[in-house]
Amino acid sequence: MTQEAFKLDNQLCFRLYTASRLLTQAYHPLLSEQGLTYPQYLVLLVLWEKDAQPVNDIAKRLHLETNTVTPLLQRMEQEGILVRKKGEKDARQMIVSLTEKGKKLKKKLSDVPATVGSAVLCESVTPETTPDLFRMLDDIIGKLSATKE
Repeated sequence: MTQEAFKLDNQLCFRLYTASRLLTQAYHPLLSEQGLTYPQYLVLLVLWEKDAQPVNDIAKRLHLETNTVTPLLQRMEQEGILVRKKGEKDARQMIVSLTEKGKKLKKKLSDVPATVGSAVLCESVTPETTPDLFRMLDDIIGKLSATKE
């Protein structure tokens, strides 16, 4: 191994970590107005796509373990954003549904995707190049997820 391999600027992980951290920071002022954290926003995105989902499905969609998602859901339930009920077909399964408050947050946060999206646009990330960037990131996520299984 060369010394170059150990330089911080040559680490893909560092660039992804930094971009992720800064992107999450860009969401903070927009979400904090509604008393939300970024992980809570991700849960809302999943439930706005399809309401009334099992905890396992939400966790899988977010690439997280259920023991990571459960405390998050509990806090959101305490805040009146969602409810958790035992499944009708399988009582072991917990179904998560939005409350009216959770549904109304979609309208209140409707400007968030465009605001953050425009904050990210730059010389190399444009509306035209975004699909390619998504494809590359999806490839990385898929490859790393496959090695974890």
